[in-house]
Amino acid sequence: MKKALTVGLTFALSALGAASAQGVTITIACGAVGQELEFCRSGSDAWAKKTGNTVKILQSPNLTNDRLGLYQQQLAARSSDIDVYQMDVIWPGLLAQHFIDLKQYIPAAEVNAHFPAIIRNNTIGGKLVGMPWFTDAGVLYYRTDLLQKYGFKNPPKTWAELERQARTIQAGERKSNNRFVGFVFQGRNYEGLACDALEWISSFGGGSVIDANGNVTINNAGARNALRTAASWVGTIAPSGVTTYDEEAARNVFQAGNAAFMRNWPYAWALAQGEGSAVRSKVGVVALPAGTGTGARSAGTLGGWQLGVSAYSRNQKVAADLVRYLTGREEQKRRAVEGSYNPTIAALYKDQDVLKAVPFFGSLYNVFTNAVARPSSPTASKYNQVSNQFASAVYAVLTKRQTPEQALSGLQTSLTRLKGAGFR
Repeated sequence: MKKALTVGLTFALSALGAASAQGVTITIACGAVGQELEFCRSGSDAWAKKTGNTVKILQSPNLTNDRLGLYQQQLAARSSDIDVYQMDVIWPGLLAQHFIDLKQYIPAAEVNAHFPAIIRNNTIGGKLVGMPWFTDAGVLYYRTDLLQKYGFKNPPKTWAELERQARTIQAGERKSNNRFVGFVFQGRNYEGLACDALEWISSFGGGSVIDANGNVTINNAGARNALRTAASWVGTIAPSGVTTYDEEAARNVFQAGNAAFMRNWPYAWALAQGEGSAVRSKVGVVALPAGTGTGARSAGTLGGWQLGVSAYSRNQKVAADLVRYLTGREEQKRRAVEGSYNPTIAALYKDQDVLKAVPFFGSLYNVFTNAVARPSSPTASKYNQVSNQFASAVYAVLTKRQTPEQALSGLQTSLTRLKGAGFR
């Protein structure tokens, strides 16, 4: 298993804190999207200094699909190399057997301070396998200066309005910047595209691919209209290369001043406002646009990450203490103020320091608390296969290899076959 670590996981920092004779070494696997790794490091460093223990940080892959594969490899081998894992919101049901029950180490009052829905999501068979670290929902970033320049009083509330504004701004800006585009999003074939596509489909009243009862519902008029609309963006208001973009690729284009609109997660706010950003003080954030038709609405996919302690850790109690610190109120407030990471503790959305640093946390509170969940619960252990098939079908439409009708008809058939007698 040491070989697997060197291939897929990089030691970002060998040791944090000064080890004492009584201290132990805890290894935590963190991602590196945006400032993710830096905040994992600084938070772990504070805990290490406080406790006298040592922390090793492993940088895991940014793409969730790749990260999950490596985690599963480690856990299947019952490896003790990693004590604490950073888990996506869709993984608790898939990985629960490999994680301890954190309720035995973290007081109920602290657990109950977090959003109940996330605690329920992370509780499998009565076992709390992950403490919420930060939550997420897809949002729309826009250039406040360019909307004003081109006479738009408000950001778009529908996809049709976004298209109109993006076309106008793109045409005007390209007179002096031929790299400028109207809209960027996550179009690469991976979990990020599944998130974006779920937003599009839900916004057109097309449901959530598979409903809460496990019924495959993807082949419907709303879903077809949504994908037809999204495909029309590629090569027009969005660059043809958007089908290779993940979160960071989209952010880099927007933050360089080369896009009018961007779909991304809240983490991008702090980076856009940072020193050296070409769009500093020129960015607004609103809910994603709504589609058209019956059931049309604004929809942001639920995201977020948890921290769990491996059942194969040799230092479970100490590892749980690190998790308790990193997911606690003080650390979540620091991460919100400095990195625009959404807290999972409701009280922090009324904290004046937090709202001053990230104003849209207040105005978009309902977006975060009513986000659209991916169908990980009804599909249980088969979610990864469902998501891969869904993203691949959407990608085929974006790259013009299939029509929405062809892609969704085929997806309906393949998901029904995958379901068999049931997803459980």
